[in-house]
Amino acid sequence: MTEPRLEAAFETDRMRAAAAAGLASIDEPPIEVEPIHRGNRKQTAVARFDEHEPVVVQVCDKQTWLRTESALLEAIRQRTFVPVPPVVAAGTHDEVAYLVTGYVAGTDLHGRFTAYDAASRRALVGGFGRALARLHEAFGFGGYGRLRLSDGTFIDQTADWESWFREFATQAVDGLPAAFDPIRTELDALFDGVPVDPDPPSRLFPWDFRPGNALVADGSITAVLDWEAPLAAPPALSVAKSVYLVADWYADDPEPLRTAFRDGYTAIRAYPTVRPAHRAAAIAESAVDSAGRVTNPRYPPVGRDEAVDFHLDALKAVIA
Repeated sequence: MTEPRLEAAFETDRMRAAAAAGLASIDEPPIEVEPIHRGNRKQTAVARFDEHEPVVVQVCDKQTWLRTESALLEAIRQRTFVPVPPVVAAGTHDEVAYLVTGYVAGTDLHGRFTAYDAASRRALVGGFGRALARLHEAFGFGGYGRLRLSDGTFIDQTADWESWFREFATQAVDGLPAAFDPIRTELDALFDGVPVDPDPPSRLFPWDFRPGNALVADGSITAVLDWEAPLAAPPALSVAKSVYLVADWYADDPEPLRTAFRDGYTAIRAYPTVRPAHRAAAIAESAVDSAGRVTNPRYPPVGRDEAVDFHLDALKAVIA
């Protein structure tokens, strides 16, 4: 029998049992388990105790995702200054993976970002740039694609950059709704042949590196969350997507935030050459979520029609 407080936090008996297995690493039963509705791929909750510090429990039936995320969190804490939660426990129960991490106080930056003044926003975006650059310095790979663990080592998917990038980009474009049909031919043309520099260096690509996955307190980022299913890709692709999510996403005039991101990045390492193919792939991949829904930029988020126009205008600017 699982802890009864888990019933409202997790959807199935298997998920509850996996969460209970993770919480068994703490020598105290929780007094409260509160679900957090974050993302589409895993179920998450905060567990609070009388004596022990609160923890975050994540469960997912894709075992490799949380296994890789757990190892990546520990590696990031060891190799970089990027703030991520400490791992308390990780494992599997009945083919469901669980990950228990320390709870980090803070407010979702997505909801707070536009409330800051312009200088504070630039400082926060510069912090994202520095963090991404440090991740690129700390994690290098021989190929591209989805990362997995093998004997404690991160292994990439393929050594063939051209084929991986074309598949990544065309899948993103194919996932766009019908409103994007008038520009599909132009987008596809960006990815024909060798669309970008051949055999570029491969670095960690945290594909969801954005304010919505960051916590902030007293004007500083306290944690960057959600490192599931990481990729290996050239820095230029990673930079293109991060700039879209942390600068373009929030500002009518994103150029000051783009500059702040670049300044932050170049404080650590040289800025990569971001080409139209990188930007188009990054925007198309950002425009639709894992459930096939058009994503909603700005805060408060705009409606679907405005969101479609936002992404469509961004792509038109790339292919113009």
